[in-house]
Amino acid sequence: MDARDWDRRYAERELVWSAEPNRFVVEVVAGLPPGWALDVAAGEGRNAVWLAERGWQVTACDFSSVAVERGRRIARERGVRVEWLRADARAPSPRPEGYDLVLLSYLHLPPADWRRALTEAVRSLAPGGRLVSVGHALDNLTRGVGGPQIPEILHVAQDIAMAVTEIAAEQRVAVRVERAEQVDREVADEGPRTAVDSLVVVHRSER
Repeated sequence: MDARDWDRRYAERELVWSAEPNRFVVEVVAGLPPGWALDVAAGEGRNAVWLAERGWQVTACDFSSVAVERGRRIARERGVRVEWLRADARAPSPRPEGYDLVLLSYLHLPPADWRRALTEAVRSLAPGGRLVSVGHALDNLTRGVGGPQIPEILHVAQDIAMAVTEIAAEQRVAVRVERAEQVDREVADEGPRTAVDSLVVVHRSER
């Protein structure tokens, strides 16, 4: 889908995604001290607004102008400041100093574009920062519900961790993989069901 397709999708409904933050983002981030955060492909801003409410300085970007405007409105209504940018996930225009948290939440792209998005995410990390990737796992096709049904854009946690490690080495950045695993997520619509997600957390060295 291109930006115009997403514009139409967002325009069709008041909220395409839940207003609540992703449970795994909450799990990973809740214990971290607030800093600068970049939410890539932020959609309507459910994670960005939650971060801002907890003291983070948040930049949220999405290539859908409808999503960006809606995210701005939701942030205003919730009384928090989020810097919103209309930007492609493959070139999110980060701040030169980098971010303490770079979030890729349910971003699903063809392999070459995904590699480019990961490259930019690693480049955007400040020393001591964390990259968090959560998305629909490949195994979701056979034992989960929802999500894209295109195998090549679904996530395998270990593959993402390996790619980030390779990219970091290319950029001469030291990183440590803290988590790379499949996680189950309960889906409440139409009765209790389970989705299978991929969760990867990578910590950049302080130096």
